[in-house]
Amino acid sequence: MKKALIVWGGWDGHQPKEVAEICEGVLKEEGFDVTVSDTLDAYTDAELMASLDLIVPIWTMGSITQEQLRPLLDTVAAGCGIAGCHGGMGDSFRNDVDYQYMVGGQWVAHPGNDGVIYDVNMVSEDDPLTKGIGDFEVCTEKYYMHVDPAIKVHATTSFGDVLMPIVWTKTWGQGRVYYNSLGHQANIVAMPQTLELMRRGFLWAAK
Repeated sequence: MKKALIVWGGWDGHQPKEVAEICEGVLKEEGFDVTVSDTLDAYTDAELMASLDLIVPIWTMGSITQEQLRPLLDTVAAGCGIAGCHGGMGDSFRNDVDYQYMVGGQWVAHPGNDGVIYDVNMVSEDDPLTKGIGDFEVCTEKYYMHVDPAIKVHATTSFGDVLMPIVWTKTWGQGRVYYNSLGHQANIVAMPQTLELMRRGFLWAAK
């Protein structure tokens, strides 16, 4: 049985507890043994970290100590997957560039705030992470992000003439990294398309 750790907290506006519950449900459906924690100190539990196949961070903003961050970075680099969404992974720990380097991007702005209607476009019809989901419309925050040129982009949206990644993957050492910028609140994570994207991301990252 594969093991996953969900760590939730940070800014309450992204409903981290509710999002954690949704992610826990998906992982349990897929047969994972899931540990859920509301403290970043979970990353300092060496025995737990060594047992993991997947880490799901749900922690917007806030700060993390080096004693908490280093085991996270090292565990992923050693081969554990990491997968998350929206600010819970892409806008965490704004002062920690090593964390942003691992994730492959960092939130910059969301013009119009919540309630923007926009299209999510799949990059390839044959991509196993997106196949069969199809393009869809969403009404939520639209993330403009700084992104690592090393990422592989799976879904995009547009800011005028700029194509902005929404779903991407990359590697960190031996570990697989999956990110989806959708998920402002629990209702967006629970959308069928977002939920399926996250399910596939969890499974891909945990391989």
